Parts: sequence; C-alpha cells; structure tokens
Amino acid sequence: MAESDVSSSSPTFVHRFGEFELDLARGRLFRAGVRVSLPDTQIAILVCLVAHAGQVVLKDTLVEAGWRGETVTDDSLAQAVSRLRKALDSRGRGVTSFIETVPGRGYRFTACVERAERHDAGGGSVVNLRPYRAVIQGRAALHTLNREGLRRARAAFEEALRFDRDYVPARIGLANACALIFEATRVDAVWDVETLAEAVHHARHASLLAPSSGEAWSTLAFALYLRGDTEESAVAAHRAIALEPDNWQHWLRLAFVSWGEDRIRAARHVLQLCPGLALAHWLIATVLIARGAFDAALGVLHAGCAAQDAQLTMPGSFPGVGLHLLRGLVLGAQQQFDAAADALTRELSAIDEGQMYARECAANTWYTLGALRRRQRCHVDAEHAFASALQVAPGHLSALAALGRPLPAVDSGHPRALDAALAHAAGLVRSGRRVEAAHAYRDAVIGAPLPCAGWLLPVEPVIDAASHVDAWADVLTIVRRRAV
Repeated sequence: MAESDVSSSSPTFVHRFGEFELDLARGRLFRAGVRVSLPDTQIAILVCLVAHAGQVVLKDTLVEAGWRGETVTDDSLAQAVSRLRKALDSRGRGVTSFIETVPGRGYRFTACVERAERHDAGGGSVVNLRPYRAVIQGRAALHTLNREGLRRARAAFEEALRFDRDYVPARIGLANACALIFEATRVDAVWDVETLAEAVHHARHASLLAPSSGEAWSTLAFALYLRGDTEESAVAAHRAIALEPDNWQHWLRLAFVSWGEDRIRAARHVLQLCPGLALAHWLIATVLIARGAFDAALGVLHAGCAAQDAQLTMPGSFPGVGLHLLRGLVLGAQQQFDAAADALTRELSAIDEGQMYARECAANTWYTLGALRRRQRCHVDAEHAFASALQVAPGHLSALAALGRPLPAVDSGHPRALDAALAHAAGLVRSGRRVEAAHAYRDAVIGAPLPCAGWLLPVEPVIDAASHVDAWADVLTIVRRRAV
C-alpha cells in the first residue's frame, strides 16, 4: 500500500505530541508509527495527563486512573511517573519535559498536543500523510507573503482539514492564510471581512483544540487585532509568548498588536531572535513617527531600508516592503524633497508586484510623490502621480481626495473608517479648510478602536501637519501621547 493511501477501515483519532501518537480510546502509544509497550498503569496515567494537557492533574485523580480504587502511596505514583518519563525520553537524550511536577499538587502535561486521525488496517496501522504534506506545502507558500502563494496556502490547509477537521496545524495555517488574504484587500474599495471572520473562527478553534500551542494563540492575536479586538488580541499574544518565549514570530505578532513602548520593546526582541527582519524595523519606526521623533525614526529606517534591500539578493520568508516609503514620508515632513523623492523612487523600483502589500505600498508611494510635487508647485507631475496611485488601486481614498474627486460614503463602524476620515481631511486641506480638517480628523482619531489611530498624521504628505502646527496641535498631541 502506498504511504498516501487511506485504510479502508474506519479512522480513529489520536493525540500527537512530539514524535508520539496516543490513542486515548484504546490506550495505545506509538512513536514514529511504532507501538510503544507500556504497563496498563502507566498508559492510564498518560491518557489522563494528555486528556488534560496544560492543566494540573491532582495526585488523587492520577491514582484513581492508574490503580482504579486500589490503595497506593504517593511513592507508587512518583515511580510510575518516573518510568513513564523514561519511556517518553526522546531516543535516550534525557528529554523528560513532557511531564512537569507541580509540588504538593500533582503533575502537568506540558507538550503541545494536537488531535489527528489514524487509520488502522488489520492489526497494524497506516498513517495518512496527506494532511502533513498539505500543511508543509501551505506553510511554504504562506511565508512568501505572495498573493498567489496565500491562495495556494489556503487551498492546501483546506485540503488538510478535509482529512482531519481537528488537525491543529491546518487550522492555524488556514487562520493565518485567511488573515493575510484579508490584509491584502486593504487597498481595495471593498475589504474581505468574510475571510477575516473565517480567520478568527479557525484560530479560536485551534486554541481550543490545543490550548498549550503558542502558535494557536499567536495566530488568534493577529486575527483578532485585524478585527479591532485590541484587548483580547493582546492577551492572546502574551499567552503565546508565555508558552513559547523564544519564537520570534510570536514576538512579531505581539509587536503588531501592541502600541507605544510595548511595540518598540517587542519589535526589538524580534530583532534579537531574527536579526535583519525588515518588518520589525518598520514597526519601531511607526511609533517614533507618531511621537514626532523624526531623527530617531530615520535612524531606524536606515537599518530597515538596508534589510529590505538585502531581500533582493537574499530572498527568504516574510519579506518586507514600505521601508523606503516611510523614509520618504519622514524626509518630506522635514522638507527634504529631493532626498524624499529618491527614497520613494527606490521603493517603486524594488517592489515585488506579487507581495501582499505591494499594491498598497505602490499606491501610497505614488500618492506621496504627488503630494511632494504639489508642495513644490510641480502640478502636472503631481496630477500624474495621483493618477498613478489610482491606477494601481482605484479605491485609494486619499488619492481621490487629492484630485478633488468625490469620496464614497464609509460608515463609522467600517474597517476603512479612519482611512476615510484621513482622506476627508486631506480633501478639506486641498480646499484650504485646514482648521475644519483638523477638527474632523481629531474626532475620528478619538473614536477609533485602535490605539495606534492617527500614527501617520505627523508625516501625511497632503495634510503637512508639521508645517501647520497651529491647526493640528491638538490632534498631534493626542497621537503623540498615545504612542508613549
């Protein structure tokens, strides 16, 4: 029988941890597909611990499970657990961290446990490898942050779930794919909120199936934050790090869902664990921009731009974009127009059109070029740049406002509400109504659910708040204080 075949007999479900699979219903343990022989007492204790993975199981409960009412001493339980730890030792390397002693109370099973499917044929067993393969393929496609890759990843994870609906890695992968697909629609006139809801659903399911999985909680944090649930997302992100403190992706998501000094601290931790990640530099710079610390932001962006440029010669996972754009925005706010234009041109020349943020980045870069050219009174070039932004992203609200075109109505509860408010303010500035623009945008920032709301204002190129501080002082103060 080929390894990808599925046994004709009905499937049973097992709980996976490390290289082991435990059939709770039948009390059978396998290591890498080979049956591990254990005494009934030890199997019963293991089943009880795995069934309550991540929780403290009291000594009395384990004694009842292992000896079924017989009177035994604490030492008998301790010896059984000690032998069980040795049996779970990974190839004799002394790894006994699956079972943690909780002094005075009992024991806790600490490994990440995933529920999966096993098919038995005759007396033996054949493991269906298709879900594994699908997840591996999906993860590889996911890490490219390529729009087509995200679609392939989503299909791969959905395929894995067709074989096992409770396969946790597939749930986590599908949640990530859906969340990123939603992110890729932010520049569109209509955001894919249904796919975002699917991301939250799968992430919640994964965290319920595997409460000791840091990856499940980290993914849930990301999806919840995209939906605007800032408090719950922060709790989930911190729980992920408590479970797996050396995973840089968990720290990256914590940086993403945090703000102010918390974001800077988490992003710097990312750079300790994964040096040269452009996205981490971008996250730090956003906080410094909100504070109006332009020189400090340029220092961070210098390293970030170098990291982004390195991707061209050393492609890898999680590629970043927008570092040169952000640098151009800061330079423009400092009236360094030629240097800003160079940075923006460099951004456009290096954009990978398939990257999930590429269209948004390109449209924002053209919009920024248009604003700078208008401030230099190069009106023909400005109109061309704004039109180029709309060619890349027809729903780019700020470019529409810059050209004096009508803006679509956006409800206050819509995910694009703050973008619409910023575009509305830019339109008012275009018509010379700066004070009215500042008041309208101030109300929008105060009412926004995300604490980072308004972070772009200090460098927004059409509004140019740095040159008109009197009009924008109140809202700039709000933005700056929130970024502490």
